[in-house]
Amino acid sequence: MKFVDEASIRVEAGKGGDGCVGFRREKYIPFGGPDGGDGGNGGSVFLRGDENLNTLADFRFTRRFKAENGEQGRGSNCTGKSGEDLIIRVPLGTVVLDEDTQETIGEILEHEQMMKVAQGGRHGLGNTNFKSSTNRAPRQFTKGTPGEARQLLLELKVLADVGLLGLPNAGKSTLIRAVSSAKPKVADYPFTTLYPNLGVVRIEAGRSFVVADIPGIIEGAAEGAGLGIQFLKHIARTRLLLHVVDVAPIDGSDPVDSVSIIETELEKYSEDLKNYARWLVLNKVDLLPEDAREARCADIVKALDWQGPVYTISAISKQGTQQLCYDIMDYVEETRQQQEECNDND
Repeated sequence: MKFVDEASIRVEAGKGGDGCVGFRREKYIPFGGPDGGDGGNGGSVFLRGDENLNTLADFRFTRRFKAENGEQGRGSNCTGKSGEDLIIRVPLGTVVLDEDTQETIGEILEHEQMMKVAQGGRHGLGNTNFKSSTNRAPRQFTKGTPGEARQLLLELKVLADVGLLGLPNAGKSTLIRAVSSAKPKVADYPFTTLYPNLGVVRIEAGRSFVVADIPGIIEGAAEGAGLGIQFLKHIARTRLLLHVVDVAPIDGSDPVDSVSIIETELEKYSEDLKNYARWLVLNKVDLLPEDAREARCADIVKALDWQGPVYTISAISKQGTQQLCYDIMDYVEETRQQQEECNDND
């Protein structure tokens, strides 16, 4: 299925039903009085989180959603039926914005989480509400109010614990295939990955984390070049970024320059990203002679003046990937616990 991470939709809540003007007319009751009932409330529009969805593809063709109107009131003090609420399912990680004001309405982060995005119209009053000692046969009534209408922009930010960054053909897709059951496309040409892929890495029973393979970033991405910059918003909720680097690129480019390009583009895109925890993953070490691997990797780390953790792996042969996954799991569990403690303190 095509990955869709943005969608523009229009939501319209139902109109409230009008009140009724009615009078009680029964045999032997000459002064029956008013009996017009109120209208029903209009239905509201809600978004509901669904963990079984992972794209906004359902909104490519259906872009207008309208809840039911409330029914008009009736005689004999009968209230009109309220309109049914409309519930729209969206994937977890959906950010909801008002497209006209650019105001962020909220985020859907949990399964079955509900968010009201359009309030239904209020019911009108029947003439029964206007009777008094001086107005025994009122003919006043009020109309139901219109339902709220909004143009919404839905943005999906993938919920992943770990994000993979790197130039095209750095081996990110091969790595996610090696450590999870995800099967992204792998080929020997750039931009094989056209949209983010998610993979669940299970360490053991009850211990797992989610990794996101982001399309490769190239120089000038912050100005619109390439594909990766379109999906950098998906790393906003990750706990850890893995910078995957090809230590033996076939085009003869310098891995140090490759890292610098990514770091520069990240900072251009968002100042906050430079504060994210990042680990350096030197990939494709199996392409280097055994007696030169350690020295080559050490030179890269020294040239970068890299202060964080460094891992040397071969994703295609799974060399070094097991230890990497265990260390990621420990880090993710630690950050999860810290976040829970912060939430409890709040």
